[in-house]
Amino acid sequence: MSNYVNMDTLRFQLMEAHAIEDLFKFDRFKDYDVESFNILLDAIKDFSDKELYPVFREMDRKPAYWEDGKIIAHPVIKKAIEKTAEMGLIGGNFDHEVGGLQMPDSMLNAVQFIVAAANNNIDGYPGLTSGAAHLIAEFGSQELKDYYLPKMMGGEWSGTMCLTEPQAGSSLSDITTSAEPNDDGSYNITGQKIFISGGDHEYSDNFVHLVLARIKGAPAGTKGISLFVVPKHKQDGKGGLVYNNVKTVADFQKLGQRGYCTTHLAFGEGENTTGWLVGQEHKGLKYMFLMMNGARIAVGRTGTAIASAAYHASLQYANERVQGRKIENSGKKAVDAEPIPIIRHADVRRMLMLQKSIYEGALSLIVEASKLYDIREAATGVEKDNANLLLELLTPIVKTFPSESGKRAVDNGVQILGGYGFCEDFVLQQYYRDIRITAIYEGTTGIQSLDLLGRKIPMQGGAALGLLVQEITKEITTASKYPDLTPYGAKLSKKMEQVSGVLAKIQPFAMEGNYERFLADASIFMEMFSVVVIGWQWLKMANVAKHNLVVGKGKYASDFYESKIETMKFYYQYEMSRVTGMVEVFDYEENLTIIKEKELIQ
Repeated sequence: MSNYVNMDTLRFQLMEAHAIEDLFKFDRFKDYDVESFNILLDAIKDFSDKELYPVFREMDRKPAYWEDGKIIAHPVIKKAIEKTAEMGLIGGNFDHEVGGLQMPDSMLNAVQFIVAAANNNIDGYPGLTSGAAHLIAEFGSQELKDYYLPKMMGGEWSGTMCLTEPQAGSSLSDITTSAEPNDDGSYNITGQKIFISGGDHEYSDNFVHLVLARIKGAPAGTKGISLFVVPKHKQDGKGGLVYNNVKTVADFQKLGQRGYCTTHLAFGEGENTTGWLVGQEHKGLKYMFLMMNGARIAVGRTGTAIASAAYHASLQYANERVQGRKIENSGKKAVDAEPIPIIRHADVRRMLMLQKSIYEGALSLIVEASKLYDIREAATGVEKDNANLLLELLTPIVKTFPSESGKRAVDNGVQILGGYGFCEDFVLQQYYRDIRITAIYEGTTGIQSLDLLGRKIPMQGGAALGLLVQEITKEITTASKYPDLTPYGAKLSKKMEQVSGVLAKIQPFAMEGNYERFLADASIFMEMFSVVVIGWQWLKMANVAKHNLVVGKGKYASDFYESKIETMKFYYQYEMSRVTGMVEVFDYEENLTIIKEKELIQ
């Protein structure tokens, strides 16, 4: 059995901590139940064990590369796309009307978590096709839907999102790719896009690029951006396909995720490249954010999956590696005793617990966000609105915490292996390289932090933050029923008060128009706030575990539930205590100024 994910932990979070079966009451999800969900999880785990995990290291040693205008990639990609399409997962959460399965996003994210834990080079390929198809399904004309969706959802054609340009980076207001209208309603697309994940390979018959561009004469900035479908091959008017002059000019060789190709595309060089408008003119960025928000959750899911795989590899090594002797209560080593597995050393156990508490806490947040997404899609009225508000607030955290703290967790895994952790003989170094990109994908940590503090916290007069406080308060109240959990509820309450205190200190800067000062330490705020949010998730899991121990009706053994409570206690001792130090960053002196350029060059 491949050891990269704990299926009991995944099921505990889905079925018990987050009660996913509550979703099946909605008419949208009436075709699903827990039994069918478990069958799906088992099928994906079996496929991942047999096909994906065995080639994980091979894909790193033989990365995707560019040659003669095309990308050469690992053949397992074909198997993954075919399997995903065969199970209906590319369009799994789409409406029945467009050929989808109306599957809960919670189910899809659980499936993709298993895939990414087995081989994080893989899940982005079908995932991006799903995201691109989603945009066409949501905003495209009926003609675009009829032509593209069956091929994309069937796995024959792949999809991408094309935002970034060489001169613009994350500043989408500065993109220069242009779109000139033709008499037939199509557009000639000219420009270049870089860092296009899954942008080309030999295992799809066509690539459907969703491209942000400016129609000639459009307003400057983000208000003038439109969205276009730009296929690599377009209709020839005779029922076939003809090349659409979308050139793959390079592939970026990366530090990690080397089996997941990242391309540089050129449109309209030498000959025309044709595109078709999606939705209305100048609404492109708004449309693309539908896909980007889902992609940000996917990045967090990938970071969590890598942290999960790294933890299980570290745990296996710590149990097998024999080195050193146990320190006796006298403080001396028992020199005559046999060497012991390193898991018996306290510092190794601390590092393992750090990994465990971070990845399981992050996974719980992924499930939380997925369920909110599902409620938003299926519910009506206030329930729908509240789910949307809370999801908007949590999305930048869902992307950032698994990326940043997951990176720290994997780093601890490398440390557990010592010198071997730094060598290619062992897998930890690959996980360490692979997870590094997640803090950059789909908006860097700095961008997510600006979004959280500058947009999501103040949103609708703080309504989303108020909803989060209500949810946290529920768990604190539940914890107060159990004497051994009560102190942790009190600690969570105290940390929330500290966060409120920070907001009270910095919000006046925004009110007086000093946004640079208000947002100067947004990344510190993100880290502090994320630690508290994960503390909420751990208290939720501990409450459920304690309930199951008390009533004796849980699915798992007592040791399993006790381990969740103990891991919660570890997180509160070692991670929640960091909040106080971060709070001190915001104790600004009156004359303190934010860092200036000149201070960096002296």
